[in-house]
This record gives sequence, C-alpha cells and structure tokens, in this order.
Amino acid sequence: METASQSRVLVVDDDVAIRQLLATKLKISGFSVTSCGSGEEALNILSAEPYDAIISDLNMPGISGLELLAEAHHRFPRTAFLMATGVGDVSVGVAAMKQGAADYILKPFQMEAVTASLRRALEMKRMEAELDEYRQRLEEMVEERTEQLKAAMRRIEFTYDETLEALAAALDLRDNETAGHSRRVTLYALELAQRCNFSPDDLKQLERGAYLHDIGKIGIPDLILLKPGKLTPEETSVMKTHVRIGYELMSRVAFLTSAAQIVLTHQECFDGSGYPQGLRGEEIPLGARIFAIADTLDAMMSDRPYRQGRPYAAARAEIQRESGKQFDPRIVAVFLEVPEETWMQIRSEVARKSMERKQQPDASDRYVPLNELSRSEGGSS
Repeated sequence: METASQSRVLVVDDDVAIRQLLATKLKISGFSVTSCGSGEEALNILSAEPYDAIISDLNMPGISGLELLAEAHHRFPRTAFLMATGVGDVSVGVAAMKQGAADYILKPFQMEAVTASLRRALEMKRMEAELDEYRQRLEEMVEERTEQLKAAMRRIEFTYDETLEALAAALDLRDNETAGHSRRVTLYALELAQRCNFSPDDLKQLERGAYLHDIGKIGIPDLILLKPGKLTPEETSVMKTHVRIGYELMSRVAFLTSAAQIVLTHQECFDGSGYPQGLRGEEIPLGARIFAIADTLDAMMSDRPYRQGRPYAAARAEIQRESGKQFDPRIVAVFLEVPEETWMQIRSEVARKSMERKQQPDASDRYVPLNELSRSEGGSS
C-alpha cells in the first residue's frame, strides 16, 4: 500500500459541493483525489485503474452507498472503503462496517477526523496486504518443502525396494530350482490385482509381499531346502516354518508390515486346509488369495529336478478345479478371463531379463529391478 502522500482516493457523492470540498481538503493533506457523482460512475473508474481508498456517500440515487460497498468489497478487496453518513444514519454506518467498510465519517465533515480515519483505513489495508503476501509466501514454502519431502520419500522407497529385490534375487540364486520364481509370481499377482482394481498403495504392498514371500527360506537348512526328492513329514514340518520366519523378519520393518501379512498367509487355503493358521475364506487377506493362484500357476509351469513343467492348459484346469477349495472362486473367475498370451509374455520377459543378467560381467552381483521389468512390459502388470 502506498504512503498517504501517494495514496489515491476516490470520492463519491451526488452533491457536487460536498465532493469538491472533500476532494480539495484531502489534496491539501497530500492525497491524490478523483471524484464522481454516482455509484455507477465510481465502478467504471475503479475498473479502469486501482485506488487505495473510496469515500462514498450513503444515500445516492441509483447505486446506493451500501450497494457500492458490496460491489467494491467483492471486486476490489484491497481498496479501503469509508462510508459518509449524516448524524441520523449512524446505525447504518455501523452496519456498513459490519459489511466490510473500514469506518464511517459523519457529515458535516471535520477534516482532521476524516484524514485520521482515512489514514487508519489505509494502514489497515497495508497490513492486510502484507499478511496476505506473507501467507502466500508461507504456503509456497510449505508446498515446496512438501514436494521436496515427497521426492526424498520416493528416493528412499526406491532404495528400499532395490534392497528387497536384491535380497529376493539372492534367495532365488540359493534355491536354483525356483530361479526367477519370485519375479514371475510377483508379476502374475500384480496382473490379477490390477484386474481386481487394487489401489496403487495396495499394489505396492502386494508387490513387496509377493516378491519376498519365500524370504523365510533363509532359515531353512540346505539339506531340506535343496533336497531333490520328496520331503519326509518331519522335513515338511520344518519347511512350513518358513512362512513364520519370513513374517517375523518383515514385521520388524515398519514399511513392510502390510506386506508381511501376505508372507504369513500365502500358504493358507480358501477352505481352511492351509497353514500356519488354518484361515478360511475372507479371513485370508485378499492379496494372499491372489498370490496363491499366481504361485500355483508358476509352480506347475516351471521345471523342477524331479519333473518337467506342465503346459498352461494343465495349470489352468488345476486352478479351476481347486476353485472354492484351495482358491477363492472370485479370484479364479478373474484368472480365467486373462488370456494365455499374457502369462506367456510375462514368462518370456522374465527369462529374457534373466539371460541378459547372466551375460553381464559380475552377473552374480547384479539384478534387474522389478520396476524396470514392469515398465518393459508396457504396464500390463
């Protein structure tokens, strides 16, 4: 807001003598003054150029002082408004202040009171303008800092995911018969989850849980984990502990809490015959129910030392046969709608990326981030 000597004031009064007198006195006090005789003319002047203050008569033909106040307050909020009233209209002047006028001045005018009131109104508007500018700068700073924080969080999250993927890749290397399994089964699960309208956050949690579903096998002895033949009942009991081992590992990390639930329940069956808790139906997290189908699809189609992988048609028939028993019928219905070509494309892409990794120098220390693999598939998963 400008200083008093520079402040531009618009005087509005239908009485020519009054507005000329007021304009003359204000000019002597150092204000730049323009005057007019109606509310309509005042609005035209205000639309053409800015003014710091308006002094308007209350009672005018056409647009009244109160109507001019309402319009000016709406269209020119940075302009101070003073209402000029007669002694009998004091209550109306007070009402005008409630509607946004900075003050009211009484006729006949006492110029010292008028200039004092005008200066107070200008100072108040100046302070309001400074406060608005400060608030705007503060909001911009908060927005900027928020974006910086979000960017930092995204970088941290990406680093976390790279670390988790490296850990799962190391497990795949240890358990040669399931090499690439974690990568494939995760992409299978994401394909189904997207068709079930998972939110981006739920997809992320499913991705982490699926990718690390077998992380508990780190605690299983090699004699059992790498045994080529069928496990004994005692060995099977030990192998089943991998879900709780994995859950306990992941649940200690705050951002993996939701994913840990998938690790704990990925061996549960829809009819309650699974382990470790014997959960049934919707007691099993939806992500785990989706994962169970993805896991079975990959297990049946992948080669093992003691058998060759079976064709997709056989895996599809088995999953359909287990609907309502091992698998959630609703997820099975979603699975059956996915074309075979989609699953074959995922398998081919994982195999290609795995081959590229093996051909690179120091391949044992490298892995392909899952997010890169997802992008290469055109976003299908």
